[in-house]
Amino acid sequence: MDVFIALGDPVRRALLRRLAEGSARVVDLAAEHDISRPAVSRHLRVLGDAGLVAGVTQGRERHYTLVPSALEPVAALLEELSGRTPRIPEHVLDGLDLEVRRTTRERAADRHAQRARTERKDAG
Repeated sequence: MDVFIALGDPVRRALLRRLAEGSARVVDLAAEHDISRPAVSRHLRVLGDAGLVAGVTQGRERHYTLVPSALEPVAALLEELSGRTPRIPEHVLDGLDLEVRRTTRERAADRHAQRARTERKDAG
């Protein structure tokens, strides 16, 4: 199931908002919404198929939790549409800093070598 399709239903979005606060059982979720337990279960199955929620069995009960990493495609799309520049990971910037320093040293060495050749040519 596609994450975007799963998010298309207002009841499923409400369930995700609730699960963002902490895990819950089907009976708890049904008590908080105006729908039946079987309907909540069906919505949770769709959310589970999309990878948005995970269910863990504890005794005779199943507890559902939000899987935040499943929302990454949504976050990426929103960043793209809003025109924001994506955040550059710190390790990439560290690599860029290293490359700038290396290039600066190489150019300084090339200028020094060029001056030395010019001085030898002028002297000779």
